[in-house]
Amino acid sequence: MSNTPPTLLYCRCAYAQVVPAGVKNEVLQRLCDSGVNFETVSDLCEMAAHRDPRLTALSRCSTLRIAACYPRAVKGLFHQAGAALPEDSQILNMRSQTAEEIVAELLKP
Repeated sequence: MSNTPPTLLYCRCAYAQVVPAGVKNEVLQRLCDSGVNFETVSDLCEMAAHRDPRLTALSRCSTLRIAACYPRAVKGLFHQAGAALPEDSQILNMRSQTAEEIVAELLKP
């Protein structure tokens, strides 16, 4: 087992605005309060549309946990950008899960 902490990615979903504001704001606040390192992006959809090279870099992380949208959509966005996610990536759905559930999964050892 690796001692490398997971890479945490938080999507703000700034353009489509399909994620409930209360959930995404609470997840972001709890991540900030936790003191852990995490990366936040304005919108994964926009990044995929522009084939942002940061998606390729993120897809190469050994342990990746993503707070965003539906897992199939997130996988599709990375694929569209030419950066397929590893099978063990964990995608947490801010559209259907509570902030508490998401943060618990993001911060677990």
